[in-house]
Amino acid sequence: MSDAGEVVDFDEHPATTGHGRPAADACSVQWDRDGTSAYGTAATARFFVVVEQPGPWGRDAARESHLDHDLGAELDARTTHAGGRFMLIRRPGGHPAHDGPRRVLLAHAGARPQDAWLLSAEVDDIGSLLGLDWGALARGSRSLVQASLPGSGPAEPTLLVCTNGRRDVCCAVRGRPLAAHASRIAPGRVWEVSHTGGHRFAPTAVLLPWGQTLARLDDHGAERVLAASDSGTLPAELVGPRHDRGRSGVPGPAQCAESHVRAETGEIRLAALWADEPVPTSGAETSDPQDPGWEVLVNHADGRRWRVAVTRVPVDRSRPESCGKKAIDVLEHRATTLEAWF
Repeated sequence: MSDAGEVVDFDEHPATTGHGRPAADACSVQWDRDGTSAYGTAATARFFVVVEQPGPWGRDAARESHLDHDLGAELDARTTHAGGRFMLIRRPGGHPAHDGPRRVLLAHAGARPQDAWLLSAEVDDIGSLLGLDWGALARGSRSLVQASLPGSGPAEPTLLVCTNGRRDVCCAVRGRPLAAHASRIAPGRVWEVSHTGGHRFAPTAVLLPWGQTLARLDDHGAERVLAASDSGTLPAELVGPRHDRGRSGVPGPAQCAESHVRAETGEIRLAALWADEPVPTSGAETSDPQDPGWEVLVNHADGRRWRVAVTRVPVDRSRPESCGKKAIDVLEHRATTLEAWF
């Protein structure tokens, strides 16, 4: 949106013409080069409300697109208040604005991945989403949510690739070509999305319904994610700190602990592992008194459990978290297994 409040054609932004070749000093290039761990960096959300909105997006897409400003703001506010995340999507490729039915995705990621589900519907009036059962979304009651969105039904796992160049150049330059490629492999299951957070890890994507968030995804990785998701698994090559940002249904320290155990065990089934709420610990060596360190209990579906210590520590370098921003000290989540029960 321009300073005068007029929506401009953001698809003409130079970031969208780079064909996957970011500048040498782009934020994601610097973080790629460093190999900084992505553990514990998924945006925390128990559920997602995702609305198709063709045409251009601004930095704050819910309020800066062809979606009615007040409606977008209200949907964003209601979703956030209930513990979820509101996002806009559009089909990969060109982005002509048009009227007509819009795709809506409702995903419950949940604290436990075995409780995850995804609904899809075509909606003529986006305003009807104000009638969603927000409490049921937060609790994960699929039947009640489905009743509040007539015409909705179960959907296949879906990959949302961050491409909004008005939030960060890297997302457009690296995300849009990836989304276009992946959508040719799995038509209808891949969308461009307005904001996943973590521009520094571009191309970054969220796999619904689990809220599994991925860093530094490439064409091959996206293909493998889509194929593996049919059986509720992650590709083995995406397990570990380079690609696994975490599962959105739990806070960052719990995400880190869960990802750590996944990498240690080689467990690729998304529903097989879940972390309990992190418990702050005293005496942990961290750079920030607001990050005291945590202990997290990680559970396996077969009954195994791990007690994991998580800290957030500096790594002796400064980098921008987004293109054009000032460099700040880089922190990583680190995990250590303290005890295991088999």
